[in-house]
Amino acid sequence: MNIDSLEQAFKNEQVPNNELFEFLRIISFNHPDPDEALFYSTELIQIAQKSDSTYYLYLGHLLKGNALNSKGNQSEALESYYESAKLAEKINPYNDFYQGDVNTAIAGVYSAMGNHSNSVRFYKKAISIHMKNDSLRSLAKALENLGDEYLTVSKPDSALIMFEQSGPLFKKLGYLPGIAMNIGNKGVAYIYLGQNELAEAEINHAMNMFEKMENYYAISNFLSYLSDLYSSQGDLDLAVKYSKRSLAISEKYGLKGEISKANLQLSSLYEKSGDPETSLFYYKNHIAYKDSVNNIATVQQMADIRTDYEVSQKQLEVDLLQQKQRIQKIVLYLIIGALVLIVGLAFGLFRRYKFIEKTKSLIEIERNRSDKLLLNILPEQTARELKEYGKVKAKKFESVSVLFTDFKGFTELSEDLSPEDLVKSVDYYYQKFDEIIKENGLEKIKTIGDSYMAAAGLPFPQKDHAHKLLSAAIQIDAFVRETKLNGPDDIKKFDIRIGINSGPVVAGVVGSDKFAYDIWGDTVNIASRMESSSIPGKINISESTYKLVKDDFDCEYRGEIQAKNKGKLKMYFVRGLKT
Repeated sequence: MNIDSLEQAFKNEQVPNNELFEFLRIISFNHPDPDEALFYSTELIQIAQKSDSTYYLYLGHLLKGNALNSKGNQSEALESYYESAKLAEKINPYNDFYQGDVNTAIAGVYSAMGNHSNSVRFYKKAISIHMKNDSLRSLAKALENLGDEYLTVSKPDSALIMFEQSGPLFKKLGYLPGIAMNIGNKGVAYIYLGQNELAEAEINHAMNMFEKMENYYAISNFLSYLSDLYSSQGDLDLAVKYSKRSLAISEKYGLKGEISKANLQLSSLYEKSGDPETSLFYYKNHIAYKDSVNNIATVQQMADIRTDYEVSQKQLEVDLLQQKQRIQKIVLYLIIGALVLIVGLAFGLFRRYKFIEKTKSLIEIERNRSDKLLLNILPEQTARELKEYGKVKAKKFESVSVLFTDFKGFTELSEDLSPEDLVKSVDYYYQKFDEIIKENGLEKIKTIGDSYMAAAGLPFPQKDHAHKLLSAAIQIDAFVRETKLNGPDDIKKFDIRIGINSGPVVAGVVGSDKFAYDIWGDTVNIASRMESSSIPGKINISESTYKLVKDDFDCEYRGEIQAKNKGKLKMYFVRGLKT
């Protein structure tokens, strides 16, 4: 029976009670529409609760998490998965077989949220469990997903190793969705490796298989990769065509994450084709969906501000309640006599006055703390504009310089460190980076994992922005070298790549109550390519930056280097200041 006939049988109440659990499980697991999958998984949970079936309750929460994750509701998906994990322990506390699938699912959510370290950790945990229990299908799925996670951090060689292990398992099982995903993922890896013809053939093969299976999430994802492929080849019309197909499928089936991704992709393509108005339209759509899906570091900081304030308010309520109780006792004693009334009233008013003064002081402290945290997130001028008007207008800067840094081998090293040691090591470097950026009068934009981003020439234009940013880059490089030689023994030592590009950008604040200061434009993208095309211990700059600093800095021409999605670009290594 196909999904339609199963659904019809359920709606017409033609399913025997002893088959109802399996009917709902099969429909939810195989339904191509996330909303329908969510409906049937919820039905399974409700019926399992009434029947006190721990096993199907476990499956219901697992399938519900899958549906929510497909819709882009990651926080709710995690709640369902963790509930499923608790139930898995109850099914068989002496065997972790059921924990394997839950760990794979949780890893997938962390991947969607951009938490690479947690994603890899849960995938490896799931693989270990499945290998021990000889669960071929679950093992193949976990290996495939781990390979896909390596692709998200541009590690195609590691990804192909995973795919070469998972592909034969899917074929041995005859599992068509897994076979199709494996073929498509190999195509994506070939894109990263520059083997475009092979990549296009593999992805088209996979999409044909998914279309027969009505798996629209996968089709939308691979259409996006094809758009990137044609964009890198300079065929913008074909790139736009594939990106719009991806957007149409995502909107039809309510795939929030893919909608956000497709809008951002179209914004970038129209910017390249010289159509800023259409580019801005798609970028606004991207931001609208991004705010409902992602949890970025700045959002977490602002949430901390609100939480701290709410805690202080709750404490004030407790203090007020205690004060009220004291006053009530005083009123009780006032009945004894007029003298006690006068003395008690005076005492109560005095205490109340002191309490109000103390309350005002606490509120002022919290307000100042919030303002200080806000200035740590946004430039001072932008913060003032946000507080005064409730929003910030985007501004275009004709000439700025943008810096990116990245630690060599950070992903592999971080997997061997405890979370505490990892944070301690990264914080040691970033504190010094912040100090250098501040001393040179520059603007820190953000950090993403081990990537550090800063800019010069905004929010106030600077004629010598390239000189200042390059001076800061030399100081950062020197600090990293010194740390590797003489740094503290209790931190991890890294090598660093640095890239700089100069040109026009657009800067502004995105979001409403959850916001972040950021910059956009091709200048930013090329700066990122400068960093990824550099080598550890070197500062790699673009031709536009070189023209601004060549009179004062000694630079070594590297030639035209191939950069991802940008073709060949002229690049220079900076040796230092001219004597």
